[in-house]
Amino acid sequence: MAATEDVTESKLLLAEYDRIKEEQKARIGFRDNLLYVTLAASIAVLAITVQNRHAQLLLAVPVICLVLGWTYLVNDEKISAIGRYIRDQLGLRLAELSGARGAVFGWEIYHRDDASRTTRKRLQTAVDLFTYLALPMTCVIAFWSSRDVHPLLLIISIVQTLALAVLGWQFLHYAER
Repeated sequence: MAATEDVTESKLLLAEYDRIKEEQKARIGFRDNLLYVTLAASIAVLAITVQNRHAQLLLAVPVICLVLGWTYLVNDEKISAIGRYIRDQLGLRLAELSGARGAVFGWEIYHRDDASRTTRKRLQTAVDLFTYLALPMTCVIAFWSSRDVHPLLLIISIVQTLALAVLGWQFLHYAER
């Protein structure tokens, strides 16, 4: 007969913590790489546009930034949600079970009290807005200034502009949290 290990609520919560931290770590890596992928794809489109002198190709940049920007934003929100869950739910339940008199996962709270955190968050929001909003809008404006503006492409560019405005608003909305 194999020895069985007692399964306790504390062990289950610690196992959940390990898994959720792994998910958070994976999401952080994926999110951070999205920024580089977005810049590389945008630069590639700009290089092809300059080489071929077809301004309508510039309209690919907003599509890239919309898709990857939304994916970046969703992952960023999930990373924050995991942190909130650990602080507000999991840590409290473990503290209660263990009888601990303070935060069980101190790092989850400690690193948020850094005096430079607000400045870093604002700078990151500025980088995000530049990458996912200013860069594609510059491409749309460059397209509008070209000779390649046809009615259908103009409509597409206007729809892209509206979608970019929504994405920008979402970045600002989540940054307020």
